[in-house]
Amino acid sequence: MLIKDWMNPKVITIDANNSMQDAMKLMKEHGISMLPVMKKGQLVGIVTDRDLKRASASDATTLEVHELLYLISKIKVSDIMSKNPITIPFDYTIEEAAELMLKHKISGLPVTDHEGNLVGTLTKTDVFKCIISLTGIGARGIQIAFLLEDRPGSIKEVADVMRAYGGRMVSILTTYDRVPAGYRKAFIRMFGVKREHLNELLEELRKKAKVLYLVDHKENRREIFED
Repeated sequence: MLIKDWMNPKVITIDANNSMQDAMKLMKEHGISMLPVMKKGQLVGIVTDRDLKRASASDATTLEVHELLYLISKIKVSDIMSKNPITIPFDYTIEEAAELMLKHKISGLPVTDHEGNLVGTLTKTDVFKCIISLTGIGARGIQIAFLLEDRPGSIKEVADVMRAYGGRMVSILTTYDRVPAGYRKAFIRMFGVKREHLNELLEELRKKAKVLYLVDHKENRREIFED
């Protein structure tokens, strides 16, 4: 899933010479927590709500309200922004963006085109929305987790059993993290299985693979079969 499909293309920016007060006003008006900072049409920094809070926190308890308002009207965005911001191209994947955010402990990224022009922003909220879409949790179906042998056809074997009970696949996710050598975990979300046949389905699935857990989001049924 590409960043271009999940980023916000309507970028709200602020000039480096604008005040901290201007930044606070823009964030509040647009309900955002990050502003790319521009200077002569070029991206020169990023200012976040955390930067704004950090800049005013040390003086907030010692100043009167009118003094604090005066202070934030005089501090320039260039004084509190993070310079040389980390950016990401629009044709990178959401997974690459999430990895970059985690590595650098940041909550958002300016998105650029191949010439380095600012074309959007991507925040952790956008990443969360993508994950929700990717996993299909909005369908409120049933997710079953498996420990499978890492061989061709192992996913198809359990998926075929689920289809035989009327299951329609919403998402299939797999990982090799925290599993024994020669195995992988698979997480299959489906809907369409009648609840009265669910226990029977589980028994059939256990003949094909180790079932780790079941979560029925509609009925709020949660069973862990293997720690």
